[in-house]
Amino acid sequence: MKYLHTMVRISSVDDSLDFYCNKLGLIELRRHDDDKGRYTNIFLAAPGNEDAMVELTHNWDPEEYAGGRNFGHLAYGTENIYTLCQHLMDNGVTINRPPRDGRMAFVRSPDNVSIELLQQGDALTPAEPWLSMPNTGSW
Repeated sequence: MKYLHTMVRISSVDDSLDFYCNKLGLIELRRHDDDKGRYTNIFLAAPGNEDAMVELTHNWDPEEYAGGRNFGHLAYGTENIYTLCQHLMDNGVTINRPPRDGRMAFVRSPDNVSIELLQQGDALTPAEPWLSMPNTGSW
């Protein structure tokens, strides 16, 4: 057995690529448009970790996806959780669960998919503004 990818449905290719690539830092590996099936698959991965992919599926016919269709979350490790969370906030992303412990945070994609961010290695020393920041919404 080999892990291949996790699929999440998206409602907007542009909004999702802006979030996953421009803000979160993933890269697009490949894309497939299926005219007959009326969908697009876009495969993304963290730079240097191309074996662990997320597949974004955009169905061309509009459909509302509530609660990420009961999907749990995607998880990504980062070299500095504080730097990444600040970058996301600076780009308009809400930090739903701030990294108060220097180790873990949660954000949501434009389609409400929960994204867990984890500090690689040991937790960073708890620091402001994260230490005092309350949760926002749910994750």
